[in-house]
This record gives sequence, structure tokens and C-alpha cells, in this order.
Amino acid sequence: YGNYFYENENVLYKKTPTSILQYQNISLGKIKKIDIINPLKVLVFYENFNTAVLLDNQLNEIQKIDFSNPEIADGKSILATAIGLSGQNKMWIFNTNEQQISLYDFGTQKIKNIGIPLQQNFTYYQTDFNTFQWIDSQNNWFSCSIFGEISFNEKIDSFDEIQILENKNLLFTKENLLFYKNGSTNQLYEIETIEKSFKKFYYKDKILSIFTIKGI
Repeated sequence: YGNYFYENENVLYKKTPTSILQYQNISLGKIKKIDIINPLKVLVFYENFNTAVLLDNQLNEIQKIDFSNPEIADGKSILATAIGLSGQNKMWIFNTNEQQISLYDFGTQKIKNIGIPLQQNFTYYQTDFNTFQWIDSQNNWFSCSIFGEISFNEKIDSFDEIQILENKNLLFTKENLLFYKNGSTNQLYEIETIEKSFKKFYYKDKILSIFTIKGI
């Protein structure tokens, strides 16, 4: 919607054409992840306090989820190390205690395990409304659907940073170079960048943004 979301000194900001909104929760420690896949429902994850906060489009709190509360998992212990918004008013969770992918229902405030426990820890994960994807410590790339169906995609090359795109395409950096891998043809392309060094990249809606020390 033409807005910018950014985090600075543990404060979440939303910059609109007319104003700057902010959200801060000092009591929950450091922000680990912010999910803006649905900008009308922003998800903020505080891993050190095992808590996620759901915000509206004005960055007001809608719901606070403390995963240490035994009532949400029928008495089981939840230690969340990965979260993300899912569809149908749900949220993805990875419970390290059971090595299990789960879905949390914002309406019922209950957690349900899906799929089978994972065999390897993951080094990267990415979520959307329908899929939880991860790359494990052996560089194996897997996907889990909202129905718990787990599929192996492929074993990928080593990388520094990565983003999974549609149709099994990949963007990744290695040794400060940016590459695009076509999932259909398996061809690898190096993307020319203006800057010799950059910190991050992000692809969305056919726009590739490269974040340097000086700007975007």
C-alpha cells in the first residue's frame, strides 16, 4: 500500500505518506522477526520471551500470544523458534521442544501439530499463507503445506543469504555476489549489482530491492 516498515533500536515503524506510526514493547526484549505478509495484520516475534504480538494496520496490539502458556497446547511445552502468518486466521510455529511444525489459531487460541517431527535443524526458513519452507543443516530444501504434507524439493548449493521465490526459483548471495537460479531449467545467473557491497536484498512483485549501507 505504498508504506515502509522498518525496525530501528528495537522499535517497529510504519511510514505512510502522511505519518509515522511506531510500536515498542520494552518488556518483551529484542525483536527477532517482523512478518508483514499481511500489512493489515503485522506479526512481531520476541523469541527470548517466547511471545508473538499481532498488530493492526495502525500498529495497535490485537493479540499477545505467550507460547509458555500451557493452555494453548493442552499442557504441552512450546518453545517457538520460528513463526509466520498463515492463512485462515492462523500462524505458523516451529516448536523446538518437539521439532514440530504447528499452526496456531488466533480465534480458538489453540495450537495444532501438523506433519511429522523434523530430523534435522534448519538454517533458514520462510513462510507464506499456505507453506512453511526450510533449508536444513545439510542444505536440503523442504516444504510443508497447511495440511501437514511435507515434500523434499532439492539439495541446494551453499549460500550466505537466500530467498525462495515462486515456482521453486531462488535468489541467493555467496561471497558478496547475487545469483538467480531458475527452478525449471536449473540454470544459474549472476545478477549485476551497482554497489560492490550490500547488506540485504528482497524480491516482491517483480521488484528486486538491494539494501546498501547508504540506502536502497
